Formats: sequence, structure tokens, C-alpha cells
Amino acid sequence: MATMKIKKGDMVRVISGSDKDNEGKVIAVDRKKNRVYVEGVHLIKKHMKPSMANQTGGIVEQEGPIDISNVMLLVDGQTTRVGFKMEGDKKVRYAKKTGKVID
Repeated sequence: MATMKIKKGDMVRVISGSDKDNEGKVIAVDRKKNRVYVEGVHLIKKHMKPSMANQTGGIVEQEGPIDISNVMLLVDGQTTRVGFKMEGDKKVRYAKKTGKVID
């Protein structure tokens, strides 16, 4: 299984699809389906039944999944590809455009 280059909490920009050029923070990553959920992007409407948590129910907007190939990592306001390298005995992600270590 390939390593996921985008993680929860990363800032990303959508590079294709109906939400192209939108930016947001990654809320969740679905490793099995290669999907990400980005804050404020690809909003879908969901009909909710009244429950203890949501007393009124109704139509709720929430983020839908986006294929991971349709988003690109943002580092210092620029989109960049992600690489891996060893720093000492630790494997770290770095931005290929600038060479800056991400985490």
C-alpha cells in the first residue's frame, strides 16, 4: 500500500473538479477509498432525522469526500508535490518545490 502524502490538518488546494482553486484544511483522510474531506469544500446536503444531538433535524450541509488525486498540498501559499527523506533516523515529508521539511 502506498504512503499517504496528505494528512489530517494539512492545508490543501483543490486542483480539479467543480471546486477547483478552493483551499481548506483536511478534516479526515479515508485511506481505504483514497479520499479526503476538506473544510468548506464539496458541501453536500444531508437530510437528518431529529435525535438527541440534533433536536430539530432538517437539512444539514456537510463536507463530502474528494479524491486525493484532486488536491495538492499548500506550503507557504504555494502548491507543491510531497517527497519523503530520512533526517537522521526519522522519515519526514518535505515540499519538493522549496525543499522545506513539512513535519
